[in-house]
Amino acid sequence: MNLKIQALDIKMGDRIIAYCNNKMQICTVKRILDSGQTNNITLSVFTSDHYRISVSHTVRFKRDALVDLAG
Repeated sequence: MNLKIQALDIKMGDRIIAYCNNKMQICTVKRILDSGQTNNITLSVFTSDHYRISVSHTVRFKRDALVDLAG
């Protein structure tokens, strides 16, 4: 069972489960791009543990959404 946190509480380095690159997968948060100006949280994430070969992607959540942390 995965722990859920509010999107507003996500931090850099967190491993979350998100719909990215056309599938649900574990993503590691690289940067928080936007968290204050809109009703959304925009994150830059990696989809692999190998950061040097991994392409970053952008995912977006509503500020009050519950997000699964990968265990």
